[in-house]
Amino acid sequence: MPDVSRREFIKVGGLTIGVSAFASLLARQAEAQAAGAPPGRAKAVIQLWMSGGPPHIDTFDPKPDAGEDYCGPLRRPLATNADGVRIGELLPVMAKQADKYTLLRSYTHGNNGHETATYIVQTGTLPSVDLVYPAMGAVVSLKKGYEGGYKGVLPPYITLTSPLGRFSEAGFLGNEHKTYATGGDPVSKDFSVEEIVPPRWMTDKRLGERKGLLRAMDALAARADLDPTMAELDGYQQKAFSLILGEARSAFDLNSEPDELRNRYGRNRFGQSCLLARRLVERGVPFVTVNMGGWDTHTSHFERMKEMLPVLDAGFGTLLADLAQHGLLESTIVMWNGEFGRTPKVATEPPWNGGRHHFGEVFTTVVAGGGFKGGQVVGSTDGRAEKVASRPVYPWDLTASMYRLLGIDPLGKLPHPQGCIAYVTPLAAGDVPSGGPLTEIM
Repeated sequence: MPDVSRREFIKVGGLTIGVSAFASLLARQAEAQAAGAPPGRAKAVIQLWMSGGPPHIDTFDPKPDAGEDYCGPLRRPLATNADGVRIGELLPVMAKQADKYTLLRSYTHGNNGHETATYIVQTGTLPSVDLVYPAMGAVVSLKKGYEGGYKGVLPPYITLTSPLGRFSEAGFLGNEHKTYATGGDPVSKDFSVEEIVPPRWMTDKRLGERKGLLRAMDALAARADLDPTMAELDGYQQKAFSLILGEARSAFDLNSEPDELRNRYGRNRFGQSCLLARRLVERGVPFVTVNMGGWDTHTSHFERMKEMLPVLDAGFGTLLADLAQHGLLESTIVMWNGEFGRTPKVATEPPWNGGRHHFGEVFTTVVAGGGFKGGQVVGSTDGRAEKVASRPVYPWDLTASMYRLLGIDPLGKLPHPQGCIAYVTPLAAGDVPSGGPLTEIM
């Protein structure tokens, strides 16, 4: 269809016609067939992704008795509102929300490379020479979005705000299941979403004028080639314009939220992205990733923690409370982790001078909502947070459990363009180590 390609490159007065891209998205959604998966308790996932690898010993698995070589200056853990559970001293808001989440302190995969570890955690599979697996968000986009009868006009898999990088989120499912990274800075009063929400100077009147101009150009193109598929595409184009003028503008308009709530989340990119994530699942988006980078702290680790942990604390803690207040926590899984943890023993020698390095041997993942119990701890580490002491949890154990709560069969199959056999999780093939599904907290 040459005309579709041509339209995707048309620009009118500086407003890229992302309408055409969204029209194609809507068309693909309309063409998808229902998979017939049984409905699960969870309807959506908010993934809080700590790119670079957050330190488990400074956040959710403190070891105050391990000594200064391990704890550094952070050796006064906080009691929480969950009986017997303590977390890092720079997380006071999270301490008050512990009844809402479970700590998976024995999460493990053993890989210390950013790219490979990101792939393992995001896809819930081990790398292979045969298949490049999709991220969990892409699987949910397929199963809960295109195949699951998703009726929303917003993309079913959204990342706030920058792409994760390091791997292909869509894998063999193809680019139609790639995450939509919004770009922009939600802290800015002029925040707008690339290709969805026009800039504030673009009034409805001016956008309507451009819509009229595009309609006139389409009429000329239709007379030139009389392509019968254009009539159908025009219908999706109308929906796309409705998106720009209506639902998306509303969803991404943080100015409609009370200042007090925005302040509690934190007037920073992570905090305001967490607020946006709540607004998106409130509108039915099945999978939202909030990407918070900066955790690769080989040097100046504790200086960075004093800056980053209060930001994490306010955004994460307020998100849990806000979801609960809106009645969304029961139907929304919240997952917090990075590709790995960081070495429990502090690297004091030059050139690191107080850094922590990559550590995939064991680290902490946090889960909440969507059918997961709160106030619990699953698994444990040894006295220095260096080894799994009890109940290992592998990435595929967690993804399989989440899929179950979402009504997706973790032992089912995924469509592959070359007809290869591809299971939703590697547990179906039985060739990976496993601690078992997380039935104790489901």
